[in-house]
Amino acid sequence: MEEKKLDINSIIGFVLIFGILIFMFYQNKPTPEEIEAQKAKQEQVEAEAQTEEQLKTVKEEPAAINLQDSTAVADYRSTIGAFGYTPASDAITTLENELISLKISNKGGQIVEAKMKNFVTHDSVPVYLVKDGNASFGLNFSTSDNRVLNTADLFFEPSMSSDGNNQALSMKAKVAPNRYLEYRYEMKPNDYLVDFTVRSQDLDGVINSSMPVQLEWTLKGIRQSKSIQYENRYTRLTYNHEDDKISKLSEGSDDEETEENVKWLSYRQHFFSSILATKERFKKAELASVNLVEEESRTAGFTKSYASKVDLELSGGELSQNMHWYYGPTDVQVLDDYKDLGLADSIPFGWGIFGWINRYVFTPFYTFLSTYFPYGIAIVIMTILVRLAMSPVTYKSYLSQAKMKVLKPEITELGEKYKDNAMKKQQETMKLYNKAGVSPMSGCVPAFLQMPIFYALFMFFPTSFALRQKSFLWAEDLSSFDTIYQFPEGFSIPFYGDHISLFPILASVAIFFYMMMTTGQNMPQQPGMPNMKFIMYLMPFMMLFFFNNYASGLSLYYFVSNLITIGIMLVIKRFILDEDKIHAQIQEQKKKPKKENKFQRKMREMMEQAEEQKKTGRR
Repeated sequence: MEEKKLDINSIIGFVLIFGILIFMFYQNKPTPEEIEAQKAKQEQVEAEAQTEEQLKTVKEEPAAINLQDSTAVADYRSTIGAFGYTPASDAITTLENELISLKISNKGGQIVEAKMKNFVTHDSVPVYLVKDGNASFGLNFSTSDNRVLNTADLFFEPSMSSDGNNQALSMKAKVAPNRYLEYRYEMKPNDYLVDFTVRSQDLDGVINSSMPVQLEWTLKGIRQSKSIQYENRYTRLTYNHEDDKISKLSEGSDDEETEENVKWLSYRQHFFSSILATKERFKKAELASVNLVEEESRTAGFTKSYASKVDLELSGGELSQNMHWYYGPTDVQVLDDYKDLGLADSIPFGWGIFGWINRYVFTPFYTFLSTYFPYGIAIVIMTILVRLAMSPVTYKSYLSQAKMKVLKPEITELGEKYKDNAMKKQQETMKLYNKAGVSPMSGCVPAFLQMPIFYALFMFFPTSFALRQKSFLWAEDLSSFDTIYQFPEGFSIPFYGDHISLFPILASVAIFFYMMMTTGQNMPQQPGMPNMKFIMYLMPFMMLFFFNNYASGLSLYYFVSNLITIGIMLVIKRFILDEDKIHAQIQEQKKKPKKENKFQRKMREMMEQAEEQKKTGRR
């Protein structure tokens, strides 16, 4: 019987591997000096921005604006003022339908509050995407007398109208009764999308057409979930540019880009998004994202700070840009209603084939199941069906393991025979595999085929809006982690968190028993890798730490999936595969002449050359 040992070198190797993994997790974590430098830089930027705003604020009436009718202008200035510079009422106008409520201020004509009517945060507070000055919107432009204005400082006159069920709000910053800059908002019933038009009327002599008009939009993402780090992981600035190419700024660090032909900008806050879209693409946009989350916190209120500067073009000295505001859920069922804008592409389904599987297979499949079953039961049913669909792959994997198990005595014999010649042992082992028609890598192929499914589901559960705040058993929210024990405030285990989740524990136990079946019983030790089992046993332990802060729906899936896989493998072992028959088939296969392919022949020749060189060196 083969003696199994774990020497000191192997232990050192495993410790180094674990240390490398820890290093990889924290390699991007900023040092205290970098954090202080970042804070200082941010304070400097805020100070410069405040100074710039003060310089832009014009406290005197701009008498140098050249208008055609000076008498009419003088009369008008005496009552309202030019471009709203004389004090005016900072009143609020509300646009609302069954889904959202938008508050637009006279000052700046901008949205100062956006509230979701049908959703609440983890602590039952209404979801706000804009509130208490976390966002700003304005146009920067130069006048013909070389003044630099920002519409955020101007006062607009509101005018409400209704066309059937549609509401329209016109906000005008006037120079004269028929000369103005207008923001027009149009809201439809049961619709998250608000049409937004920016246009000027007879201002070709006021706006300096030789200088660009720049749209500036900033927003700080308001926290909505109980874990700000988890929420921040799926909070990103995403945009459509060039030929409908979808790109994103950095997820975990500060980032900025300058892009051309931009169709829409999405300030995604995990399950909710603030989007500015246009069918007439912006020719140039400067984008920036600042990460505001340094560590897990129960009190931090914001995730990321976004900023965009977009160049708008004048036509004949006038401004006209048709756009859309979207304030609503990051839900594929909602965003798919705006196919002409392609807003559903802002959802992080994953890249390549993984995203395709997530979007067009798992998302509609789960939506169908959840219409008939509770959300947690729907996950269990989907898991069962997925594992049954993958059972042929499981069978292939188990068959490969069974063949390797049958060959284990012969492999052990070769190991003893050539224990002093590793090269010869490897060469003879390869010959044995070739004669028996067995590939030691064949067990990896089925696992490789399952990778697209694994990754697609990995992205599905944390980003599926359908799971948000849906409970199952002890889990209050399947889109976030479940908590059976909360550590005292201020106490946290590194890499693990400040709480204990039960579903990850169950999933890790199931994975451990699955590893016991595959590596402990069915898979023999591979030549050159005597301690592979130990590495595999390490996986459940790492998964326990990794999934403790992930969506409980994902842990539920892996728990049920591994239980089903164990059951399938037991059925295959006891009722389908017969090891005696497999052994007989291998022996028959070994008797048949085996023709080498080019790769096998090349490998054999290389090994023979290496063996010959080794012998020559000894002489």
